[in-house]
Amino acid sequence: MEYNDIIQKLKSISDPEAVKGMARFGINPENTYGVSIPNLRKMAKETGVDHDLAQRLWESNIHEARILASMIDDPKMVAEAQMDAWVNDFDSWDVCDQCIMNLFEKTKIAYQKAVEWSARDEEFTKRAGFVLMARLAVSDKKADDTHLEKFLSILERESTDNRNLVKKAVNWALRQIGKRNLNLNKMAIKAAREIQQIDSKSAKWIASDAIRELTSEAVQKRLSKKK
Repeated sequence: MEYNDIIQKLKSISDPEAVKGMARFGINPENTYGVSIPNLRKMAKETGVDHDLAQRLWESNIHEARILASMIDDPKMVAEAQMDAWVNDFDSWDVCDQCIMNLFEKTKIAYQKAVEWSARDEEFTKRAGFVLMARLAVSDKKADDTHLEKFLSILERESTDNRNLVKKAVNWALRQIGKRNLNLNKMAIKAAREIQQIDSKSAKWIASDAIRELTSEAVQKRLSKKK
């Protein structure tokens, strides 16, 4: 599919009611057509990998076009400058998360950017750092434990951020690291207990929720079998 065809297709399947529903879930309704992720994935499959087209779609500033851009871009062609430019454009948590899951986690500098973005103050940029950590814990099957262990001290450092989109991403990363294997499970639980001692409502919520899942019978049983 060509650029104009894609834009026309997005307009033709737009759903104003879906946009209202997205807004209720904290998704920015501006320049949004209400096209579902399954429909975008279908369009991505029809379009195929196309780095240049992905750039044009991103520059359109259309919510769904940007998510589609993350689905068709080639991670091998994504430079650091592009990653920084796109993350600075994030204005909605779903665009943030989709870009991480579809594209950024597959780049060679994913670990570097996870650490770098987690130290930034901008809400969506900081969230991107922690979503990247969470996703790497799941998708990078070959990663050594030490790569993910390094994230734990960062999670503790940023656990006092009470912004909803940030604290939920910190919690997500902590839980995903802790569900990787028994070794990281022990490390994550230890980190969570340390976070729990911090005088912060955000930190206490992050820690309590993570400990509840990571010490659960279901998780412990699954990790024991995995070993």
